[in-house]
Amino acid sequence: MLRVLVTRPEPGASRTARRLQDMGFQPVVLPLTETVVLPAGAGLIPGDAIAVAVTSANAVRHAPKAVIAALAALPCHAVGTRTTEAARKMGFLSVIEGSGDAEALADSIALAFPGKAIVYLCGRVRFPVFEQRLEAAGVLVRAVETYDTLPVRYSDETILALLSGQAVDAALLYSAKAAAAMQALAKRPALQGLFEKTLFFALSARIAAAFDDSAGQAIRIAAQPDEEALLALLRPPR
Repeated sequence: MLRVLVTRPEPGASRTARRLQDMGFQPVVLPLTETVVLPAGAGLIPGDAIAVAVTSANAVRHAPKAVIAALAALPCHAVGTRTTEAARKMGFLSVIEGSGDAEALADSIALAFPGKAIVYLCGRVRFPVFEQRLEAAGVLVRAVETYDTLPVRYSDETILALLSGQAVDAALLYSAKAAAAMQALAKRPALQGLFEKTLFFALSARIAAAFDDSAGQAIRIAAQPDEEALLALLRPPR
């Protein structure tokens, strides 16, 4: 049975592990990052905002109730299915689901709100292209950071025990920070044998770029930046 390392933070890691089990794989959960709440008060919400943008479900989950209450009546443009579900669960009344691509979401918002202000619920660590595309199109982006992403550090002994000293067949990389951390783990002398033949699967080209392949590890990139496409890489070609 293929052993697949899940490096994303909780609660997503356990959800992914269940999907892998259903697919016939043996998941091993090893979050390499964790998300923590940042103080974000309703006073940060600008009065001129006419819409909300969200590219991460974590940004909605970590938002204080007061912030959600101040924004709930505005149309919320979510990047994809998971983010849409999170926004609706947290109380947004009107959520527009995107295709799963942040740049495409930026383009659609730019067409809808030229010269207007929007609130962008986001993390402190984020890829700047989304905001850059909107600002270049004349949209005023008011970023409200609701969470931060921090590395999770493990000793060699902890990882060896978690993996029972057995090699990993595949590893899923969901963020650039996790990709860099995974590369560092794979280079540790005590752990190198566990990852010598590991296949690495990245959610996007940007994440793959953060994974330095100088050690020669194989890495593949999902056709679309969503988990469905990422997990599809694990299936053998027909």
